[in-house]
Amino acid sequence: MRSIGEMARDSGLGVSALRFYDRAGVLVPAWVDPVSGYRWYEPEQLEEALLLARLRRAGMPLADIRLMLASWSGADTDLVRKLLKAHLRRLEQGLSDARSEFSTLRVLLDHRENAMTSLRIATVRLSVTAPELAAALDTVRFAASTDPELPMLGGVLFDIEGESLHVVTTDRYRMAVAQVGIAGYDGSRVQVIVPTPLADAMRALLAGEGLVRLSVDGDRVTLEAGDRQAAGQCLDHDFPDYRRLLPQATGRRTVVEVAAFGKALQTGPVRSGESGDLSVLRVEDGGTVTLCADGVEDPDRVAVNRAFLLDALTAQARDRLILELGTPRAPIAIRRPDDEGTFSILMPVRLDD
Repeated sequence: MRSIGEMARDSGLGVSALRFYDRAGVLVPAWVDPVSGYRWYEPEQLEEALLLARLRRAGMPLADIRLMLASWSGADTDLVRKLLKAHLRRLEQGLSDARSEFSTLRVLLDHRENAMTSLRIATVRLSVTAPELAAALDTVRFAASTDPELPMLGGVLFDIEGESLHVVTTDRYRMAVAQVGIAGYDGSRVQVIVPTPLADAMRALLAGEGLVRLSVDGDRVTLEAGDRQAAGQCLDHDFPDYRRLLPQATGRRTVVEVAAFGKALQTGPVRSGESGDLSVLRVEDGGTVTLCADGVEDPDRVAVNRAFLLDALTAQARDRLILELGTPRAPIAIRRPDDEGTFSILMPVRLDD
């Protein structure tokens, strides 16, 4: 018989997916150890697992997959062919509907482009203290995207409005925001995306204690620190409206000691996920955050990429941080107790089991 680990390796479904399909009655193991709960599969079930993996990649609903697996080995294949044909029709109709919606969205985007462009063509002159800007860049740098398919995320957003400069980065799975006070600017809101290499060059100039000068002239941005400067072209893209992505207030808010919590993450239980090792968190009644071991059931548990969480804790540069946990599908927020305008959010990872 095949262990669940061997079945996961040979079928490509993953251990957590196999557990989910067992509970859903789609692919039930041949035997479950009554003591350990470990699942074992007959060799011939590998063919069913491979078929299941193909059907899921094709987006077939679980109800139809259940019928497919029940009919696959029978002599009468009419039901199998009918299910495949019906699903193909659904996919074709869905693609047609998506094309129609995308065409409408392109028209709407064309109308929005002129308004968005106005946020990048203004002339700006302002001053900011070097330590504050340095700390802000250090706080957000870890969440900058390196995906060449998403060039609009390959930099640091400088969002200038009123007496504040927000610096923002995101790679879709995490986002970091830091707020800095500014002086010498009272114009309308201006946004520019500073390419990551240029942002790093700016950070290298911020070793002193005094004021530095930031200027934006159209699509060019310059940081001057004494007689040194870093300058270059802004990215010619629109950054997503990060304010719409901010997490809603949640009642599950707790303060963590960063050193102890980081050590617990590094040495505690993890689960394997497609994006890396996952830590599964839950908040106890007393407000303590604990790490769930494999098999622990809790409807409010939240899974997150462990490396991303450790990066976010380090980037905040505080001994104590506020951790906000919402529902298992809501973003996780990491805030500073003394400055809630500077924070990180991490997208949770769905647990199939």
